[in-house]
Amino acid sequence: MNWSEKNDKVKGTTGKGGGPAGKGEAPSTDLVDIKARVHRKLLERLNLANLDSVGREAAANAIRETIQEMFAWENIALNLEERDHLAQEILDEIFGLGPLEPLMKDPEVSDILVNTHKSVYVERNGRLYRTDVRFQNDRHLLQVIDRIVSGVGRRIDESSPMVDARLPDNSRVNAIIPPLAVDGPHVSIRRFKTDVLTDSDLMEKDTFNESMLTLLKGIVKARLNVLISGGTGAGKTTLLNVLSSHIPADERVVTIEDSAELQLRQPHVVRLETRPANVEGRGEVTQRALVINSLRMRPDRIIVGEVRGYEAIDMLQAMNTGHDGSLTTVHANSPRDALSRLETMVAMANLNLPEKAVRRQISSAINVVIQIARLSDGTRKVMSISEIVGMEGDVITMQDLFIFERQGVAEDGEVLGRFRPTGIRPRFADVLKSKGIDLPGLVFVEGQASETTRSGGQGW
Repeated sequence: MNWSEKNDKVKGTTGKGGGPAGKGEAPSTDLVDIKARVHRKLLERLNLANLDSVGREAAANAIRETIQEMFAWENIALNLEERDHLAQEILDEIFGLGPLEPLMKDPEVSDILVNTHKSVYVERNGRLYRTDVRFQNDRHLLQVIDRIVSGVGRRIDESSPMVDARLPDNSRVNAIIPPLAVDGPHVSIRRFKTDVLTDSDLMEKDTFNESMLTLLKGIVKARLNVLISGGTGAGKTTLLNVLSSHIPADERVVTIEDSAELQLRQPHVVRLETRPANVEGRGEVTQRALVINSLRMRPDRIIVGEVRGYEAIDMLQAMNTGHDGSLTTVHANSPRDALSRLETMVAMANLNLPEKAVRRQISSAINVVIQIARLSDGTRKVMSISEIVGMEGDVITMQDLFIFERQGVAEDGEVLGRFRPTGIRPRFADVLKSKGIDLPGLVFVEGQASETTRSGGQGW
């Protein structure tokens, strides 16, 4: 089928009279009104059943030609640039996410936050900005939400008013509607860059210094178990991606996530993703089930994108039974809080384990806790690298190897501070050395790369 045949197939009309409808109507001066009217008449004319069969590009070309014909027939007083812009908006309504589509194409946008149809915020370089993007009304926003969730086999309505989904570009979407959202529908979209950040990129952004990077590389190569802790949007997944880049290429890595976000570059990676229950409440596959199943897949390392429930006990047991070099993340504001959260998650499994036994599991399973945070100027920094050294009585003992010392805020809002080694040589240094990883003594000594730094105002 050539292009013109595809064009004719898409433009096969169900409209009346064979010509463009509404020739005698007076054109509206309101662009929103014009777009709605043209969009409605376009849907009346097009043979929507054939759109998928001819391919998106050919369908888009046919639709764009039809739109231009409608402009000419209705004598809409718009210049060429305005017509092209309006045609693109209508195409976004049909194929994309409507008013959000330009934001989805902006590589600088990392988060899109829709607070009802009236306001849309974006995050750029770690800071939130309000945009002038608007939806016509809540019904318009609900149509876009329904298009997102129906594309992944989910539904959203009053009986199921919140949903998680993933877009074709791997962006993560959460939507919540009334009656749970009091003021109207809300949508949160977390976008992920196609060009994965490297350790050099994070060095340039002062996320950590060279000595810290040397230590982190050694930790990964020596197959120590690592827990990355931080708040929402702190950069845990990005840091996990960077650390995983130092896993040897000949190892088999199994990743387990609620929503697939990790972008590992190793050749031997098995990616597993949980599945929610269907509308009948059946078919759910939890992270715990995937962690248990992964143990039967002969993994060299297991990476859990984020532990948030009773799968924590299975992750700890895997770390304690030969699956060294495992990595995971957790939502927490400090390394000590991260360990407390793990205890709480293990308790959710209702195994009735004594508190001391749980703590022993944690202290023997996890070697290193890395705390990362997003600061007030939008930058992300590794706030501490801490080693778990064991138990003293009923308490898990830790020691900081590196910390970020805040020294104030500049006039322009940038956070001032420095990365500083504590001078403590980790107990796992001998483990690293036995595996051929000999860290220079300067890594743990006050001096190089501990000078005061400016954040530079650039997030990621």
